[in-house]
Amino acid sequence: MRAWVRSFGVLATISNCSNNYGPYQHIEKFIPRQITNILDGGRPRLYGAGANVRDWIHVDDHSAAVLLITQEGKIGETYLIGADGEKSNKDVVETILGLLGRPRDSYDHVTDRIGHDLRYAIDSTKLRSELGWQPMYSNFEAGLTQTIDWYRTNEAWWRPQKAATEAKYAQQGH
Repeated sequence: MRAWVRSFGVLATISNCSNNYGPYQHIEKFIPRQITNILDGGRPRLYGAGANVRDWIHVDDHSAAVLLITQEGKIGETYLIGADGEKSNKDVVETILGLLGRPRDSYDHVTDRIGHDLRYAIDSTKLRSELGWQPMYSNFEAGLTQTIDWYRTNEAWWRPQKAATEAKYAQQGH
């Protein structure tokens, strides 16, 4: 994209973000899968020791940042979108369990994926300082509570995907 901006004058900005969570996320993704497993009375599964760290951002914050970048960002610039939400997968699972009233240790460890990246992180300083963006969900638990509530009240949306997704994972040995 940068080459097209330089070479052909394409009017574009670039954004990169960290891991999203929130309403309407496909059931195969980490947070919705854990939430729906627990809502179904199951136990979450955690790869390896759960030490893998992700920088989580609520989808509403990501969307707001992209809109701001398209409206006020400098053409040709790259903006990193992050909400300072670095959490280990273990912390995320334990938080979800706690918010759903389950013991924080009621999950199962499964064999880690080959080549599973240890950490994803984003430094959104440029976005914040140049464009004044701030996340609405700076409190991860508040965003996670909103997400859990959404999955609780929108079972008709995710339920048809759940069985197919779990069957696919079972076939793959996950």
